[in-house]
Amino acid sequence: MLNRFLMIACAIFAATLASAQYTESSFWQTDVDAGSLPPIAERLPYVPLVVDLEAKGRVTGRQGGTLRTLVTRSKDVRQMVVYGYARLVGYDETYEIRPDILAALDIEDNRKFTLRLRPGHRWSDGHPFTSEDFRYWWEDVANNPDLSPSGPLEFLRVDDELPTVTFPDENTVIYEWSGPNPEFVQQLAEARPPFIYRPAHFLKRFHAKYADEDSLRAELRAKRVRSWAALHNKSDNMYKFDNADLPTLQPWMLATKDAKSRYLFVKNPFYHRVDTKGTQLPYLDIIEMNVVSSGLVAAKANAGEVDLQARGLDFKDIAVLKKGEAMGGYHTELWKNGTASQIAIYLNLNYNDDGWRNLMRDVRFRRALSLSIDRKIINKALYFGLAHEGNMTVLPQSPFHKPENLTAWAEFDPEKANALLDEIGLTERNREGQRLLPDGRPLWLVVETAGERQEVENALQIVVDNWRDIGVKMIMRPLERDILRNRVYSGQTQSAVWFGWDNGLPQPSTPPMFAVPQQQEFFAWPKWGQYYQTHGEAGEAPDMPEAIRLMELAAAWKQSTSEAKRGDIWQEIVDIHADQVFAIGLLSGARQPVVVNNDLINVPQKAIWAWSPGAHFGVHRPDEFWFDR
Repeated sequence: MLNRFLMIACAIFAATLASAQYTESSFWQTDVDAGSLPPIAERLPYVPLVVDLEAKGRVTGRQGGTLRTLVTRSKDVRQMVVYGYARLVGYDETYEIRPDILAALDIEDNRKFTLRLRPGHRWSDGHPFTSEDFRYWWEDVANNPDLSPSGPLEFLRVDDELPTVTFPDENTVIYEWSGPNPEFVQQLAEARPPFIYRPAHFLKRFHAKYADEDSLRAELRAKRVRSWAALHNKSDNMYKFDNADLPTLQPWMLATKDAKSRYLFVKNPFYHRVDTKGTQLPYLDIIEMNVVSSGLVAAKANAGEVDLQARGLDFKDIAVLKKGEAMGGYHTELWKNGTASQIAIYLNLNYNDDGWRNLMRDVRFRRALSLSIDRKIINKALYFGLAHEGNMTVLPQSPFHKPENLTAWAEFDPEKANALLDEIGLTERNREGQRLLPDGRPLWLVVETAGERQEVENALQIVVDNWRDIGVKMIMRPLERDILRNRVYSGQTQSAVWFGWDNGLPQPSTPPMFAVPQQQEFFAWPKWGQYYQTHGEAGEAPDMPEAIRLMELAAAWKQSTSEAKRGDIWQEIVDIHADQVFAIGLLSGARQPVVVNNDLINVPQKAIWAWSPGAHFGVHRPDEFWFDR
């Protein structure tokens, strides 16, 4: 029986579409006529999410068409989960979090969260999406040691306490802690969501608790895996999105199996969103994703071979993209970038070499390297002077932005940098003028890169000359992205280049884990992050006063129920980073080129290209894009 909220929602929905009829998609019409697919009215939830495009300043569209886009690795088919951005709750275009897959979310004191599902909502294969899918994940996946050796996801722990999770009826799920968990809602809205539900009806046949023993043994032989857990995990790839058999709630579902370079995604016939005219989203029938080498993305965009493209394009490509607009039938938008720094150098404070580790933990060394970089030259050479020079800090759109944090230890002052290095005691030099470590080794700093962005290599060539002038030899080493990450995480990398914080726009409610030693992904402290993520089973405990203070602030943020207090905590975190130069930022605010087919409607002209918050295109809802042709 529907609860009172959902009865009201149904009434509102009925009023909204009182004079409208659902429009059957021509893409699925043949299946409906053949009886292999229910008609549209039976495929939608009883309470769909109704999108008022005119109220958003957009144009109500029509169904049809194939959108072409490119990726540079087969594994990047997962971008369809990012771009599709169907989440339990998600950010809207104003970066407010609102229900999406959920009909509603009730929150009590940030410790009790009642998730209300949409009655009648179905997975892409037509099977009901209910609280059983949440129960299955919680009891049979997250708390099963064979499938999840580390236990439930970290954001579900509050002072090492796991929640009480209950399932009162098929449309209600309740997560409850004794203390506040302010991370819970934000994590559900992330570009890479935690997926606290699974298609139980599909996965139970791979689970030892539910599967017939003979059938399971046959599946193991067919898939050539040794254990039921390995088989289950191989099949359960909601984020990787490379299993065409796995049901989904995303707007498009994978339609090609065993593909290598061309992937097709077709619209989900049971998707939960409609426009005010009764047309089921997504408007686009098919997404065609082709895999090409990174060096070909700009060339293929210039030739008009894509309809929507930003990934794989850099600022340096703008000139060639502009030249191809007339013949290619597209235009190039220049969106703002949401990362805290376009290019940042991270000294690995957990490097395996004790001599180098001690030096890199001396803040004077990090400050000296930062002071000796001529950011103005880099800006002119790479971005025509249009980027913002300065160290890594939050962007002006964040309430925690301070101009002085952007310029802290970022002015070009080689004299001051040399004085700091002398003060440390690095006064001895070899015949080439390179400073020597206390143990006599030359000061050679190896900076490793992912080798994917030409702008990084170009910037580092300037840094090579800058650091040579203060007696530091920089050696640049490009690697594959995955190899780079593994080397950083294991302490083998001395220093590395990456973007600054993915989220350069934090608000008081933003969980600060990416800015404190809780994630190995922050290249300055991988082993501190591992220690937190594994509850002390791996990595190293933070042992620098500033790092310990950041951990204290993160704990205080978790316990606080006051937005003002959380804001104060965030400000101190940002200020510590500016003072300690945990990442040497070079520039921020470089524009992201976005190639858009001239016939593609509802793609914003002005926007922010950000992984978090926003999921790149996701926050702008590609299911609302359509072709006017």
